Amino acid sequence: MAIDYKRYALMMKALGDETRLKIFYMLTKGELCACNVLEEFNITQPTLSYHMKILCDCGLVNGRRDGIWMKYTINKEAYYYLKDFIDNVNPSNFDICSNC
Repeated sequence: MAIDYKRYALMMKALGDETRLKIFYMLTKGELCACNVLEEFNITQPTLSYHMKILCDCGLVNGRRDGIWMKYTINKEAYYYLKDFIDNVNPSNFDICSNC
């Protein structure tokens, strides 16, 4: 099976931002309402929406509407997909370049 580097890159790019990384970590504790996420940051609701769109678009986070609020959870399938990729990077295969 071919490795989907583009998908992995989108996930890693999404997690490459400090705010999104913290949001992702917060979601590991369970579902959160956008209002609860906002309380942890000094950002506006539109800025939060921007970050959540990136996390949702890459597949790491699921969002669902609950009344006027959005609630977010980790997409476990995508999480394990990314984790499997990282787990398969084998540091014992790292060789020091003799020409460097």
